[in-house]
Amino acid sequence: MKDNQLSLPGVPQGPITPKAVWEGFDPARLTQARYLAGMTKKDIAAGIGVSPAAVGQYETGSTRPRPDLIPRLAEVLDVPITFFLAGRPHGKLDSSMAHFRTLRSTSGTQRNKALSFAEQVWELTYALEKRVQLPPVNLPGFAGGEIHPGIELSRDPVEAARQLREYWNLGEGPVRHLVRQIEAHGIVVVTPGPDETATKTDAFSSSGLPRPLAVLTPNRSDDVYRHRFSAAHELGHLVLHAVATGEAQQEREADMFAAEFLTPRTSLHPLLSPRIDFSQLVALQRTWGVSVHSLIYRYREFGLVSDATISRAYQRLNTLKHLPGFSPEPVNGYPGEQPTIIWKAFELAEKHADLTVNRLAAELAWKPNRVRQLLGIDDTRPVLRIV
Repeated sequence: MKDNQLSLPGVPQGPITPKAVWEGFDPARLTQARYLAGMTKKDIAAGIGVSPAAVGQYETGSTRPRPDLIPRLAEVLDVPITFFLAGRPHGKLDSSMAHFRTLRSTSGTQRNKALSFAEQVWELTYALEKRVQLPPVNLPGFAGGEIHPGIELSRDPVEAARQLREYWNLGEGPVRHLVRQIEAHGIVVVTPGPDETATKTDAFSSSGLPRPLAVLTPNRSDDVYRHRFSAAHELGHLVLHAVATGEAQQEREADMFAAEFLTPRTSLHPLLSPRIDFSQLVALQRTWGVSVHSLIYRYREFGLVSDATISRAYQRLNTLKHLPGFSPEPVNGYPGEQPTIIWKAFELAEKHADLTVNRLAAELAWKPNRVRQLLGIDDTRPVLRIV
C-alpha cells in the first residue's frame, strides 16, 4: 500500500485527501483528539476560525467540518488528518468506568485527558495483539478475560486480597516484582510520561475495556514502595469495583485490599515487635516491599499499640525521611516494578512480524512520535552522530 492510499474498513479507498477524510469523518475521534490535547471547544474554534457552537456540532455529528478545515483541525490538535477517519477500533471510556483516586480535586478536563490516554493504550494494545499473543486475562470477576476462573472474590477487601493471593499461587510471603506479576495475569500496566496526563490526575484503573488496565502515574515513581502500593491499590479496584462511584469508601477498600495483598496479616503480625522499632521496620520494608509508613499503619490496624504511639511514630518518621533507609528509592532501580508488557509485545512484533513504528503509526492513524511515547521509547534511544 502506498503511503498516500487509504486502507481502512468503512472509509472511501483512494488518496488521503481532506475530501476523503470529510466523507469518512468520525465525530468521536474529534472529541478524543480534543481531550488528549486538553483543549476546549472554544480553543479549537479559535484555532480553525469557526464558532464554539460549530465545533460542538462537529462532535455530535450533526454537521461535519468542511474539507478545507480538516488540515487546520489536524494541525491544531497535532494529529494526522487520517486520525478523524471512522473504521478503526475505538475503546471508549467514561468516568464511571475508571477509578480516579482524587476525583473531587481532578477537573473534567484532566479526567477526560486521562481517559483518552487509556483509550489509546487499549488501541495500541489491540494493534499489537493482532501480531503477538499477550498473557491471557486471568482475573476473577473480569467478564472479558480469556480465562474464566469460575470463582468470585469476596466483596470484603481483606478477604478478597487473601483469595486472590491464593488463586495466583503467591503463598504467604512477600510479592516479588509486583508489576510484572500483575502483567503476567493479562492486566496492562503503563506509566505515562510526566507530561502525558494532567498533574492532578493520580494513578487510576479501568475494567471497562477488553483488557483491564492500570495507569501508574509518574508522581509516585520517585519511591518504589509508594509505586508498589499504588499498583496493589489499582488491582484492588479491578477486583472489587465494577463501577467507579468516586466515593471515598471505594478508595478505603482499595487501600485495605492493597495492605492485605502486600502484607498478609497472618504473615506480618508475628514479625512485628511489641514496640515500634524503626531498625526492624527498615528491614521489613526491604523484605516485604512496603514503606515504613505503611508498616506503622499496619500496627494501628492490628491494634498492637495506641493511637498516641502511632502519632509519635509518624512524627519520628518525619525527622528521618532524608536518611538512608527512609528516603525515597526511585522505581528505575527495580526492573521488576516497571511495566514492560506493551514494549515487549512491540519488540516481538518488530522481530517476527516486521512491524515498525511508522507502520504501527499508519495503522493507528497517529503520528510516529505518539507511538514512541506510548511505547516508552521516545527518549530512551541515544542520538548517534558520525564524527
